[in-house]
Amino acid sequence: MSLTERLEKISIGYGERLGFERDPDWFLLKLQEEVGELTQAYLQHTGRARTKGLSEEQIRDTFHQEFADVLCQLLLFARRHQVDLPAEVDRKWLCYEA
Repeated sequence: MSLTERLEKISIGYGERLGFERDPDWFLLKLQEEVGELTQAYLQHTGRARTKGLSEEQIRDTFHQEFADVLCQLLLFARRHQVDLPAEVDRKWLCYEA
């Protein structure tokens, strides 16, 4: 089972447990939410937001984990819209390799 398939299975269970439909809008809105959480964690990590009583280690760990949330939601959003991310990275970025 691929990573994206595993994420899809987890995401389906998440929606079922919380009782909401993962409609097309949800994928984009959830990605935006996760980018916002990454931004908040970055601000804490760089000393520009309240620490909320967290230790430096907890702040760093949260900052690192938010990258995973953003990546996973991006992969799910791409899957929902049948986007072949490796192919698009090749077309958009890797075409500039020397």
